Amino acid sequence: MRGDDFNQSHIFSYLSPEQRVPNTHPLRAIRAMGDAALRQLSRRFGSLYSPLGRRSIAPEKLLRALLLQILYSVRSERLLMEQLEYNLLFRWFVGLNMDETVWNASVFSKNRERLLKGDIAQAFFALVTEQAREQGLLSDEHFSVDGTLLEAWASKKSYQKKKEPPDQGSGSRGDLLKRDLYESQSDPEAYLYRKSKGSEFKLGYLGHVLMENRTGMPVAGRVTTARTEADGEAALEMLAAVTGGQRRVTLGADKLYDEAKLIQRLREMQVTPHVHQYEGRRSNIDGRTTRHPGYSISLEKRKRIEQIFGWLKTVGLLRKTRHRGMARVGWMFTFAAAVYNLVRMRTLVAVA
Repeated sequence: MRGDDFNQSHIFSYLSPEQRVPNTHPLRAIRAMGDAALRQLSRRFGSLYSPLGRRSIAPEKLLRALLLQILYSVRSERLLMEQLEYNLLFRWFVGLNMDETVWNASVFSKNRERLLKGDIAQAFFALVTEQAREQGLLSDEHFSVDGTLLEAWASKKSYQKKKEPPDQGSGSRGDLLKRDLYESQSDPEAYLYRKSKGSEFKLGYLGHVLMENRTGMPVAGRVTTARTEADGEAALEMLAAVTGGQRRVTLGADKLYDEAKLIQRLREMQVTPHVHQYEGRRSNIDGRTTRHPGYSISLEKRKRIEQIFGWLKTVGLLRKTRHRGMARVGWMFTFAAAVYNLVRMRTLVAVA
């Protein structure tokens, strides 16, 4: 018997969003791991808000919404709020009921400084990484490091001469460099930089990742100004934070890290530098390192770090940043790295 095309949307529905999402949906595992980290941040959230005044949007819901924005490559908070209006899956993930009002997109702008002040992205990243470590997914002996250029939200036309240049330059001998004389009017912290010879100069920042070699998950991340020496400085900072110099580890890296001072600092930190030898000049990596079979293994594993950068730039929408200032760009870079780890953990746990 044929059914009637009759709409009874005004009648109450007794099905919740929880019942509509299949138990096998991949977002269920990601939400479970994300909620475990957010519960541990509850006390930190409480310290960021005043005990007086009107209740704000729960920070847990804001972070779940930002997590969705990265996972589904939603290019703006305004479009994200539009999705929350009618997308049942998004409502379930964030924790909104069917009849609950969606907040205005400006809420993200008003709460961004609060989340920056509390260093929430770094804390969330650390808790997600700890979950991976508890499940035995991380190596504590073998790492790789690399950096990539993040194009700033600024035009080259905004790169103009400073009205009051400094007397002391940032060069190795105190010389005045171009970045000392010029700056972007839109984003003063963005520098002109090119990643390799022959490539185009772009205003941007450098994003750095320290990856463990077992499963290819980032264990530390940094955003710095676009300078040649920033790669080595960020590598030392991330290694010190992760290992603390308490045990001997290996570090795979490309030939740009083949610098005498950096190699010496790494050896002082009990880090064996499995750095690709620089061609065309004398390398600082000799037979003491290259003769071991682990050297070639580290160089092969190192290539997997490009998968992280590829995901962050395409899915995570970080090829060209949507924020200005190193603090905001660094916050989003770290949070996106945490989301990448959640995706990797879901896949690895499902396979196991």
